[in-house]
Amino acid sequence: MARSLDKPRPKGVFMPRELKSKSDFQKLLDSATEIRIMRKGDEAKIKLRTKEALYTFKTTGAEADSLTKGLKTPIVEF
Repeated sequence: MARSLDKPRPKGVFMPRELKSKSDFQKLLDSATEIRIMRKGDEAKIKLRTKEALYTFKTTGAEADSLTKGLKTPIVEF
């Protein structure tokens, strides 16, 4: 059953926002409530959960370690 386009979306249903720059990612680190790191081979995807939205950032595994080292925010690895 297809959803009608004239009906508004329920509140709180949004797609994750992808960050393209390292500086934007670092600005949001302080406001994150949880950080998830998904590793696949040499690549890593970091997901930042903030109060407002979910943000993703794609990088290498080594850079992911250096970006998240020493943070007080809980980090979950997959």
